[in-house]
Amino acid sequence: MVTLQPMTAADFQRFLQTAITNYAAEKVRAGNWTEEDSLQHAAEDFDNLLPDREQTKDHYLYTIVNEPGDQVGIIWLARQTADKGFIYDILIEDAYRGKGYGKAAMQQIEKEAKQLGMQKIGLHVFGHNKVAVHLYDSLHYQATNIVMEKEL
Repeated sequence: MVTLQPMTAADFQRFLQTAITNYAAEKVRAGNWTEEDSLQHAAEDFDNLLPDREQTKDHYLYTIVNEPGDQVGIIWLARQTADKGFIYDILIEDAYRGKGYGKAAMQQIEKEAKQLGMQKIGLHVFGHNKVAVHLYDSLHYQATNIVMEKEL
């Protein structure tokens, strides 16, 4: 249903602009950052994680492509240890959501991780992202830590 193609420099530039904006908004929505500082914090986080952009060692950034050849999203896997990976981001474009591409991309990234010698994959999901939580539950990911807050 989908293939994962290594991100080109042009794909990375498009991804970075969208990812920084989305990540900043999610951190604000989660109550972690103020809106005024969110874009700066997000850009700094991405600079620290990907100093060599799409060529950063042990980071695997892919464009998700469907069978007709449309770019439907991105997925980013990083090696944390010799046998453990971490999915930093998965994004399916709005027009393609709800059509199974997220699940198919997750299944493909699991295959890629195995080929890279990884035996486990972790990820983070914001608690308010119920669609993502449902996706990961359906793929048998299990919560290993839960952080909760209450506004007083």
